[in-house]
Formats: sequence, structure tokens, C-alpha cells
Amino acid sequence: MELTDLKIIVTGAASGMGAYFARQLVAAGAQVAAGDIDADGLATLKAEIASAALHTHPLDVTRAEDTAAFVAWAQAEMGGLNGLLNNAGILRDGLLVKKDRQSGEITTLSRADWQAVIDVNLTGATWIVRDAVAQMARDKIASGVVVNMSSLSRHGNRGQSNYVAAKAALAANTATWAREFAPFGIRVGALAPGLIETPMTRDMHPKAREALIAEIPLGRIGVPHDVWLGVKFIIENDYFTGRCLDIDGGLHML
Repeated sequence: MELTDLKIIVTGAASGMGAYFARQLVAAGAQVAAGDIDADGLATLKAEIASAALHTHPLDVTRAEDTAAFVAWAQAEMGGLNGLLNNAGILRDGLLVKKDRQSGEITTLSRADWQAVIDVNLTGATWIVRDAVAQMARDKIASGVVVNMSSLSRHGNRGQSNYVAAKAALAANTATWAREFAPFGIRVGALAPGLIETPMTRDMHPKAREALIAEIPLGRIGVPHDVWLGVKFIIENDYFTGRCLDIDGGLHML
């Protein structure tokens, strides 16, 4: 699929990698319907890009009625729909069971922190896929593509039981949906970024940051452009479907 032929939804587009993807897609000639719960962030993105090819609208992926309405809006706004970049996500990190070093007190991950991550990163991601693909199928498009944002944490990561569960499930469903949606001419791929340069990683303690970098065979933290190249590959390669690509500098090797 050519990027210039793309009419794509990007979730979690108000900041971070989502905003970077939206900018790259518009620059490449795609039409983009950018959604996020952060309306102010969307307004900033719209002001920065200042292109008729960017369409913005608030979106809460945890609300099934929101995802259905957003897909209908995006399809009407762009005059069609043939892509989804399923990027929205949150973190609520914490050990499932933790012992305080000083007091010896045992604490546990809260049900609220578990559920919040599952609601956004898995359930919300599933609803937007369901509604976007249903719209593409009704429109009988010639070809379409879904790109799911998983994470290297899908292989397991201390202190991220909720995030690991959601991102592993999203990677597994990439294969499920690739099989289910192939009859509609829709491909499904996923990306699993490793440690990527963000405000959070820039604010890390220098020694902790250096220790993490030392574990990466390529010797550096990734940048959003590294992940964008993976997104671009999945969109443009019409023979790619059902797989999850780890983009991690070699941090996880099987």
C-alpha cells in the first residue's frame, strides 16, 4: 500500500510516538484522523502540522460508543478509511506483590491500576480494531492495514504485570486478526518497541540509564524514527501480515 493512498486513524496521537507518527504520515502524503483523550494535545498537534490532511477529534478508547462514533467520523471526514495505527496506551507500573525493605509490609498491585491498563491497552485497542475493520468491510475496500503497537514487555518485565498482559495479548491477537480479516483484504501487523527515547527515559537517573544502554547490543536507546520505519514497512509491504516485529536494538534475541 502506498502512503499517499492511505486514509488512516491514529489513536493516542496527542503526544509522544503517536504525534510523531501523525506528523510522518501527513508528511508522506497520507490523510490522518488523529484521536486522543487529550483534546488540548490534539489542538497543539493541529496547530503544529497545519495541514488539511490532518483531522483531529477527541477519543476515549475505553468507551465502546466513542470508538464506533470516532470511526464513523473519521470515515466521513477523510472520505474513506483503509488504515488504523492502534497506538493508544498507558502505564500503571507496580509489582504484583511487594515487600517494603524498611517496614517489611506486604503490598499488592491495586485492582484499579490493573484494570486501567487493561481497559486502554487491550480492551480499548480491541474495540477500535473491531469498529475500524467493520467499517472497512462495509465499504468493501480493495485493501487495508492495521498496525498494533505492542511492546518488548510482551516477553515479560518486572513490575508490569498489567502492561505485559495487555501487550502480549495484543501481539497474539495480531495473528488472530490477520487470519480473520484476510478475506476482507485487510492485513494486520504489530510492532514491539524496546527502550525508546522519550521524556520518561531522558529523566532517568544517569546510572540507571547507562546500565540499560549497556544491555542493548546496538549500544543506544531507540528514537521514535526507528519505530516509524517499522510502521512504514508494515503499511507498505503488501505481503506482510500476522507478525510482531521487535524494534529493540537487539535487546531481546530468541
